[in-house]
Parts: sequence; C-alpha cells; structure tokens
Amino acid sequence: MTDLTRTSDGPFQGPAAEFLAARDALLLHRTDLTKAVETFRWPRPEHFNWALDYFDTVAARGDRDALRVVGPGGPATDRLIGYGELSRRSAQVANWLRGLGVRRGEAVLLMLGNRAEVWETMLAAIKLGAVVIPTYTTATPGELADRLDRGRVRHVVAEADLADRFAAASGGWQGIAVGGEVRGWQRYADSRTAPEEFTPDGPTRAADPLFRYFTSGTTSRPKMVEHTHVSYPVGHLSGMYWNGVRPGDVHLNISAPGWAKHAWSSLFVPWNAEATVVALDAARSTPGQILEVLRTRRVSTFCAPPTVWRGLAAHGLGERPPELRETVAAGEPLEPSLVELVAGSWGLDLRDGYGQTETTGQIGNPPGRAALPGSMGFPLPGYTVVLVDPESGEPVADGEPGEICLDLADRPLGLMRGYVGDPDRTAKALAGGYYRSGDLARREPDGSLTYLARSDDMFKSFDHRISPRELEDALLRHPAVADAAVVPVPDPVGLWAPKAFVVPAAGRSASAGTAREILDAASALLPPEKRVRVLEFAAALPRTTSGKVRRAALRDQGPRAAEYRAERPDAPSLSGR
Repeated sequence: MTDLTRTSDGPFQGPAAEFLAARDALLLHRTDLTKAVETFRWPRPEHFNWALDYFDTVAARGDRDALRVVGPGGPATDRLIGYGELSRRSAQVANWLRGLGVRRGEAVLLMLGNRAEVWETMLAAIKLGAVVIPTYTTATPGELADRLDRGRVRHVVAEADLADRFAAASGGWQGIAVGGEVRGWQRYADSRTAPEEFTPDGPTRAADPLFRYFTSGTTSRPKMVEHTHVSYPVGHLSGMYWNGVRPGDVHLNISAPGWAKHAWSSLFVPWNAEATVVALDAARSTPGQILEVLRTRRVSTFCAPPTVWRGLAAHGLGERPPELRETVAAGEPLEPSLVELVAGSWGLDLRDGYGQTETTGQIGNPPGRAALPGSMGFPLPGYTVVLVDPESGEPVADGEPGEICLDLADRPLGLMRGYVGDPDRTAKALAGGYYRSGDLARREPDGSLTYLARSDDMFKSFDHRISPRELEDALLRHPAVADAAVVPVPDPVGLWAPKAFVVPAAGRSASAGTAREILDAASALLPPEKRVRVLEFAAALPRTTSGKVRRAALRDQGPRAAEYRAERPDAPSLSGR
C-alpha cells in the first residue's frame, strides 16, 4: 500500500508542505496523545488556499475515491467521484461562477442536500476566495431573509425545488438553481461547459474570511460565526486526530450540509487524511439504512451525534460492520450507556468529543485509549484548555466546575475570527486572555474533562448546584427511557427543583407505574440532593436541526397537569395542577 503520509518525495511546497508536516505528526502519533500534543505545532502561513495548494496537489498524486454518494438501491447505484474528478469539476464551477460575477470576498449562500454539488461548490468557492454561508435545507423564508441581509449575500446556490422560499427575499442577489430550472435563476448544469483549468486572480491570504456559520440560536438570535482560510481547513487537523481517520479510510459522518459539523467531518477531517467521504442523505435515512451503509460501503470510521446513536441502539446494532475501526460522537454529551452498548455489541470504543461552531475539535477521547464513559476526554493537540470561574475569571481547582476556556497566549488556529457585525459579543467571548465557550466542565485527577452544562443551564436546587447532564445520564440508563432532558422548575422551598421530560422507549407506556420505575432507578444512582423531583412524559424533545435540546422551550412550558412527582412515597400521581 502506498505510504500517503510521506511528503519529502511529493510535490507539496511552501505552506502546503508545512500543513502536511503538521498532519503527518498527528498521523505518526495517532494512538499516543502525549506524543501528539508534544510534537504538534499549528502551521501559521501568511497565504494559503486549501483547495488549490492542498486538494489539487493530492489529486495530482494519483486519483483515488474522494466521495461516494450513496444511491437509492444499494452499492451498485452509488456515485463514486475521484480526487482528480473533483479537482477538475470544482475548477469548472469556479470558472463558471467567476463568469457570473462571483468575486473574492463576496458571500455565497449554499442550500443543498448531501449531493455532489455541495463538495463541488465548496471547493470552487475556496478557489475563488468567496465566502460561503452554508444553510440547511429546512431553513424557513424568515431565516433565509435574515441570512441574506446580515450575511450580505450576493449569490445563492440552492436546490431548484427550494427556490420558492426566497420569493419574498429582497436584495440584489442572483440565484443559481441545482437539480432543475427556476425562472430568473441561473442553471448550475451550465457550469459543465466551463474550462477545467482554473487560474486564481491572486494569492489567498490565510486570514481572509471563508465561512460564515449561523449558530442554532436556542436561547438568542443566531450568531454569525466567521472562519478563515486556515481556521477551518487547517484547524480541523485536531478533528482528524480525534476521529482517528487515516489515509485510505472510508469515513461516514451523519450530518446535514448547513451545519458546521458537516464541514468538520464530511469535508476537512476526511480529506485532510486523504480518505473517502461517504455522503448519505441522513435526514431521510432510518437507523436500519445507516447500519446497512456501514456494512456494505466498507466504512472504517464513523461519526454521528448521540441522537443518531440512540436511534441505532433502539433499532438494534446487530453484528459489527466488518471494516469499522473507529466510532465517535459529537454535538451533545454522550451518555455512558451508549458507550457500554457499543463496546458490548461491536467491541469498539465509542469516543465522545467536544467542539463548537466557533472552533474545531477542542476535547476528545483519543484513539488508542479506552473510552471513558461519561467523559469528554482530554484537550486535543493544538488546544490549551483552562477551566475558569465564570465570575472571577480565575482558573479553578480540579474537581470544581469551571467554564471551558482556550488560552489565547497560544491562540489555537481553529478558533473563529469573531462574530460578524457584533464586536461587543466578540470582545466578550475573547475577554481576559481567554476564549470563553459558555460551557461548564470539571477536570478529573487524570486530566480528563467531564461536561456539566451550558453556563446558563446550571441551576441551584436546595443550595446544591445541579448539572442537568448528570441527571439525564442517570435517567437514560433505564430501559424505559428513549430520551430525556432536565430543566429547573420553581420550588417553594428549594428555589428550583429538577424536572425531567422523558420520551418513553418503544413498548413502554407513559404511565404512573413507568414514572415510578424511572424515578426510583434514577434516585438509586444519584445523591439525595440531586434527585429528579418531577417527571413529565413527552412524545419527543424539542431539538435544533443539529440535535441539541432546546431547553428554553421546555422551561417556558410552565406547570402542566400530567406531572409525576417523587416527593410522595407511594406511586406517583398526577400533580393536580
């Protein structure tokens, strides 16, 4: 097998060679976190264009599968696209877009499903130096109008059958339709007539903007996070390390275009490793279909949010996919029961990881170490993580809750440039020599970190600080619980009391008896001061498109009639509110 990690005899030069050297250091020490942290240094070039300097050079070294778009009828219906084909095709798209007036620094809103045109357009935009605003296909007309306005969008590339959502949007933008024709819009299919050789209009500055991501906005107006030509393309070396992806791997990530996690693990993580991306329409895929893809497409590395892992668990994992080597989860905290299930069923470590739209992977259970159930893991190479008291701004001792912060004295390359149009919020996030994540964690004696909550999700109950996640982990261990979220509700004595919203597992009734089982089991796992005092069954939990629980929506519901309370010694009864 060709050694794809060697750069000394390859055509890489300048910044691309520095990038490859940093990557190779991580691949060399992929199962030794201590060595990886000691040897890794971020490359910090003045100029860098990932698509031109790196991707096109990889393509020139020999054509291998870069992308596998899963078809509707089994492996024979899949579309396989090589690095060379994508290099040429993205050059065509870049030339065609430039002919339509797309210029360096101009914003392009991209709203497509998991189809080849996503990767073609992303690569083309990088080559042009345009700024991409990825947008999920479920965005409403109101959300789109906001993005067009605040993102200063000049061009829209969207599914033809979604064009009507832009009908009322104002502004001087032009539309480009993919997969069909729309009156007044350009046809993406016409890009196939453009030349396959692309010449940039000048060097790309590493600090130039490349992406603007709108956050999920669970508690406030969505923030617009800006990343550069290095903060995501190069910054995702940390995610490559955490995922454990190696050259020649086949990588499946369950994520929809429009979310940062798609750029994380369906673009830069696998292609930085010279692996193959498997593109699956996750929104329309059942757990059974995901498992079928894992088994029939020779997937070796797999990343999915805990929500998807819960669905796979409910369906039944079955036999281990034959080529699968690495399994990871991100997007929300991972409950220990899932780690234990995957270990027992497949003999694999399901490794939790942590990052944000504002960063690349910061913390994770690394390959080569047994996964720690309930743990976020350790700071990843390139990230210096400090836990800080949110009020005093001082580092906290081990065992004490603190805000996850990044030390800006050695600013990680994967950190955002800032929040577009919001200098006050940017200054607040970068105050005191730290990037402040807004998430709370606890450092254990071995240096690992345990996630607690968003800083605004923590609450005091009977004079004890409560992390909703700790209580949810206890609830999710019960077989009658398919999903759970904990929020504070007013209490006349304790100020606040933990209330659980529980989605019952298939075949389990939303009854008083089931509620008693769940509450009793959780009480056996938690100290008395942290017991869940109120339980309400729900058909589903409100979540963002990226899978995060919208706790504010649960808190805002107020007292309900069908609440089961733990205070009474007999079987819980309706509260009678």
